[in-house]
Amino acid sequence: MTAPHQRSRRLVALPLGMAMATALAVVPNVTASAAETTGRAAADATPLSYVVNVSPGHGPSGRVKKAIAEAGGTIVTSYDRIGVVVVHSSNAGFAAEIRDVRGVQSAGATRTAPLPAQSTTDVGTPQVLTADQVADVRAADGQDPLEPLQWDLPAIKADKAHEVSLGSRDVTVAVIDTGVDDTHPDIAPNFDRDASVNCVTGKPDTADGAWRPGPTESAHGTHVAGEIAAAKNGVGITGVAPGVKVSGIKVSTPAGYFYTEAVVCGFMWAAEHGVDVTNNSYYTDPWYFNCKDDPDQKALVEALTRATRYAEKKGAVNVAAAGNENYDLAADEITDPVSPNDSTPSDRVIDPSECLDIPTQLPGVVTVASTGAKGIKSSFSNHGLGVIDIAAPGGDSTRLQTPAPPATSGLILGPLPGGTWGYMAGTSMASPHVAGVAALIRSTHPRAPAALVKALLYAQADATPCTDPYDIDGDGKIDAVCEGPRNYNSFYGFGTADALDAVTR
Repeated sequence: MTAPHQRSRRLVALPLGMAMATALAVVPNVTASAAETTGRAAADATPLSYVVNVSPGHGPSGRVKKAIAEAGGTIVTSYDRIGVVVVHSSNAGFAAEIRDVRGVQSAGATRTAPLPAQSTTDVGTPQVLTADQVADVRAADGQDPLEPLQWDLPAIKADKAHEVSLGSRDVTVAVIDTGVDDTHPDIAPNFDRDASVNCVTGKPDTADGAWRPGPTESAHGTHVAGEIAAAKNGVGITGVAPGVKVSGIKVSTPAGYFYTEAVVCGFMWAAEHGVDVTNNSYYTDPWYFNCKDDPDQKALVEALTRATRYAEKKGAVNVAAAGNENYDLAADEITDPVSPNDSTPSDRVIDPSECLDIPTQLPGVVTVASTGAKGIKSSFSNHGLGVIDIAAPGGDSTRLQTPAPPATSGLILGPLPGGTWGYMAGTSMASPHVAGVAALIRSTHPRAPAALVKALLYAQADATPCTDPYDIDGDGKIDAVCEGPRNYNSFYGFGTADALDAVTR
């Protein structure tokens, strides 16, 4: 992605140019108890977190447990059904030692900085709606008060869809993110507490309110949740699927980092709690791209692949933001200047077919590009033929893509913690629009497996031809090249998401 380093992907709080995929990046303070160490670890060493991948369907064997302890590791939790074990250790050689143990398939550090150690896909910081701006809005009959400012709803025909259906209360979308403020009046009516949790340490914390962002943490997850399912209740905005439920699965540290053990926990929690759709507007830290020829990064890819596949097997459609760097994810090579982002990054040239942005590029995950108020690719949105599956509104600079009145901002309006509303932009904002449409499809076809929901999502998308030439700022220079036909190309995938078809077909 291209913007300031907000791990939440998918939030572009313009000015443009951010590399994140979604919203504000916040690194949750992962408070881990010190791991027991052996003589190999220095007395003053600080612990790192690891994933150890063993055979799925079983917990770690006695041999593996013993080896973990002898290598100075402490097991935090084990996701036996997918064979992923979360370990803390102060032994710098832990991963190398444990990889040689029979029964261990791969192992790797999930970070390069000691515990506690951003990664959303938004661009910039939220622009809070003032009281005067709220008072100036004139809503039509049947609209929520701020709905006239939501140009993104008619862009995917969500306003027309709401005349047919608001979605089913039996459908839940999990926002795997920086936390959700369930006390917000636009979110509270549709909040699913039973499907909400704090997964920051890699182990579920079900304490009441543990899923909420702290006072200094990112607003990203709350904004995303509102875009999906803000209630049509005469307050604030309207979500894409205002009749479905939404849950909060907090996976980012207070500092805004989304580490593998937390994200694995998030997908596993969603899978075991009947979630129908997950939204993922971030990339997994500390590597923007995880290269499978590196043993640590390979282990992270494997752990998350197992988790996303398990969630889909249990019925969840996993939706993810494509990122905000205007990268061509199908290029032969990309220069990644931000990894590892929790210690000392350096430029490295990677092959995006071998070094993956996770969970965005994992098998089966719906990858979402962003469009602006004029319906063309947002200036920041990543793209790539064969990588992008679908497109949806994520906003853009108002100067570059100006919405039709009465909307005044080219960004996306949504709720913010504390009962306010504000604008954000990024592929982080595009992904929840698609998650909302997927929730409407599941509402219309309640027995449809995840594969069918995805097939309908793509088949119902409005074919969107390449923008050619793509000179978004009009300076005479091509800003990106689109490849492919009208019904499947590198900017828009199968096309722009269609909420009306989701409730009528």
